[in-house]
Amino acid sequence: MPLPVLLAALALLLAGSAVVAVGVGPVGIGPGAVLRVLADRLSGAGPPGPGAGYADYIVWELRAPRVVQGVFVGAGLAVAGIVVQAVVRNPVADPHVLGLSSGAAVGAVAVTTTVGSALLGAVTLPAAAFAGALAAGIGVYAVSRTAGTLSRTRLILAGIAVGQLLGGLTSFLVLRAESADAQQQVLFWLLGSLAGARWDLALTCAAAVTALTAAVLASAGRLNLLVLGDEAASALGLDPGRARAVAFTATALLTGTVVAVSGTIGFVGLVVPHLARLLVGAEHRRAVPVAALLGALLLVWADTAARTVLAPTELPIGILTAAVGVPFFVAALRRSNLVGGDAP
Repeated sequence: MPLPVLLAALALLLAGSAVVAVGVGPVGIGPGAVLRVLADRLSGAGPPGPGAGYADYIVWELRAPRVVQGVFVGAGLAVAGIVVQAVVRNPVADPHVLGLSSGAAVGAVAVTTTVGSALLGAVTLPAAAFAGALAAGIGVYAVSRTAGTLSRTRLILAGIAVGQLLGGLTSFLVLRAESADAQQQVLFWLLGSLAGARWDLALTCAAAVTALTAAVLASAGRLNLLVLGDEAASALGLDPGRARAVAFTATALLTGTVVAVSGTIGFVGLVVPHLARLLVGAEHRRAVPVAALLGALLLVWADTAARTVLAPTELPIGILTAAVGVPFFVAALRRSNLVGGDAP
């Protein structure tokens, strides 16, 4: 299938999924009613008059920002995953496995439990999460390098170790929180949730993910060279160290932004890049946009399932993505031949 046709098909499927997801809930709303509310709001007509606003409130104030936020959270995680796998030349790497999500969580929880969520500005929480993700990435990358080369097995082990350490630090920060309600909210958020979605958070996440995805697409040629290895990339005129540092920074910023608005949602960045490469191959100019759309689709439906499977109880999204991602991770690890040996 030609790439434009595939992208158009995925975009239409995502749009239809978003409309259906907005209508699903304890109060079911048909796709036609959802489209009317969205059309009125986006055209500037505003909310309906008294007595006719229950559907408008449910669609526009409660569900639409949640679905929009889920679209860009899924896209951001998928793009971050495909960049990480290219940079470290490892098919079982993703921001969660490499500890970036745990680092972002530490930064966000540290700010939340010390400053308080009521005093946070629109940029404070994403900035703290980005700083935590960047620090975790630097630590994992430094530990993984030996004699100037990057060990793929050591990278995974270092990521798991750093993630566990940061997870313990996050638990300590939660236990030190004085409010029991705040502890419960943070613990639920750490498992991944879009329950706190708002239009300002959704639009901030959308702007950051869109800009960073465009930057990744612009540097897709560099990612293609990094996959070949440092020697081949250098022979073709690329500074692999600098390119890898820029890519890691973009990944940390993506991960920090996503974690700040949704908590830690694992394995999306592992599963989706594999699916994208199965559809269009490993060339990043083709794989990145496909991965972004697939990630958005996956998270929209994962969130829909999380809030409806055990309704009125809501499941954390991280539970559902882990149920899919862990078996996929084991299968990918066995196919990558990293158990029996390692190559720099």
